[in-house]
Amino acid sequence: MTNLQIFLDIATEAALAAGAVLQGYLGKVEDAIIEKGRPGDLVTAADKASEVLILDILRRHFPEHSILAEESGKQGNQESEYLWAIDPLDGTTNFAHQYPFFAVSIGLLIQGVPQVGVIYDPFHDELFRAAQGLGATRNRRPIKVSETSELGKSLLVTGFAYDRRETSDNNYAEFCHLTHLTQGVRRSGSASLDLAHVACGRLDGYWERGLSPWDITAGVILLREAGGKVTAYDGNPLDIWSGRILATNGSIHNNLSQELQQVPPLSA
Repeated sequence: MTNLQIFLDIATEAALAAGAVLQGYLGKVEDAIIEKGRPGDLVTAADKASEVLILDILRRHFPEHSILAEESGKQGNQESEYLWAIDPLDGTTNFAHQYPFFAVSIGLLIQGVPQVGVIYDPFHDELFRAAQGLGATRNRRPIKVSETSELGKSLLVTGFAYDRRETSDNNYAEFCHLTHLTQGVRRSGSASLDLAHVACGRLDGYWERGLSPWDITAGVILLREAGGKVTAYDGNPLDIWSGRILATNGSIHNNLSQELQQVPPLSA
């Protein structure tokens, strides 16, 4: 068994266990919802409990690794080439409103490159897994991206950063522009599931800004292993720390990139 397979199996164990925790909290966190800073940027008891469980499993198996978790920050061996990027509850606002679109996302960067990813949607019991060279699956069955080749026939998804009220760099203009050029643009509220749904062919493309590594590390390797393409907006290699991502089935990638670059931002 390769190291990547071991990493994948342990990440799966952690994601499934954390998903069970989230299901147990669903509908029971109304009195424990806190805004972390900006309006809409929430944290609940479910986020914290899920993260504690994931950290316990990863530390037990990989005490020498570094970890970057949404609620507790960076910890562990800062010199390690292995960095786990964890979102214990991606879609907290959805979860707080009992809107059934949220997930656990656990990704592993090796020397800065996403190489292992697990995304678990506990409400729909969908488990997405991938590792470099090992392919991508949904509930243990192989997945691949869509074959849509025209932007005009595509269905896209995006999201809006928490600072959207404060800056003109807020994605509204792109949302409107691409809504007119495609068969539609969805906004789900969970970056990891957006990437997972592009990977399994339900959606054709995704772009967003204001992201953190824990939002997208797992989804990046999932999409690449499913045959998709992930870059910066302009087509250059993705910087996982940049906060921006363009991810597609590959066929519409260049066209979508060109459209994103020519849209002027709305004024504040």
